[in-house]
Amino acid sequence: MPTSKRFALWVSHSSIGEFLNCPRAYYIKYVYKNPTTGNKVTLMNPSLALGQTVHTVLESLTTLPADKRIQGTTLIDHYNEEWKKVSGEKGGFRDEEQELAYKNRGAIMINRVMFHPGPLVNKAVRLVSPDSLPPRYYLSKEEDILLCGKVDWLEYMPKDDSVHIIDFKTGKNEEKGDSLQLPIYALLVKNCQNRKVSNISYWYLEKDNEPVDMPMPDLDKARDTILEIALKMKAARAEKKFVCPKNGCYACKPLENIIEGKAKFIGTVDYQDVFIMPELEDPNDYTKEDVTPI
Repeated sequence: MPTSKRFALWVSHSSIGEFLNCPRAYYIKYVYKNPTTGNKVTLMNPSLALGQTVHTVLESLTTLPADKRIQGTTLIDHYNEEWKKVSGEKGGFRDEEQELAYKNRGAIMINRVMFHPGPLVNKAVRLVSPDSLPPRYYLSKEEDILLCGKVDWLEYMPKDDSVHIIDFKTGKNEEKGDSLQLPIYALLVKNCQNRKVSNISYWYLEKDNEPVDMPMPDLDKARDTILEIALKMKAARAEKKFVCPKNGCYACKPLENIIEGKAKFIGTVDYQDVFIMPELEDPNDYTKEDVTPI
């Protein structure tokens, strides 16, 4: 795994998806820096707060021995402690009723895992990074592009000494069939450790008691597709050209509030300044029309 390179372009599933949806939104989230602090910025919302909390709780299980991971009281207590970090305006909640609805959704997901742990009680593998930055590898040394990411879960498959990639889903919608998320994770896992990838799955925690297997991608084709997008991202950064195809869409409009000074700053986490939407503005005003599937 390469060490950090200051001037390399880092791409991930999230940044690629944002760029495909709206280059302007990509710019605000991944290029723009708060002129006051020099930090990157993010806009917190209830769905993000829910996803972050559930993922934090489940991913922490990889540090425990397989036979000690699923202990009901401990798991739900951990969830309740983590929720305190996003409670109230810190999670972008407009009132206690909305927060309780989201918190209960997350508790149901944690309870589902407690009663149906499935692969989480088996041995797991972790991608190891040489530093505090995400695992990554050179997608292209010639173009100085790194592919990075954080995989939710790697189940160890002793039968053939392989790994099973599992991505936890906390949203209501299923991934599109042509999503690049699992192909990106498969490439990352293949190049950041020695075992082969035998399975890839999504686990829709709100409705399914076990992961849903997905077809294994053609990794050579996936790499070519991802590199093509990454080169467009590199060109946009070089030209400093990040234009919303709709002259304002659901992805970039809320983020513009940060640049325009209309969003409320609530704190800094890991060198990223966190903002929430203005109290009088409803995030539901922004509709997801003509979203590019990824």
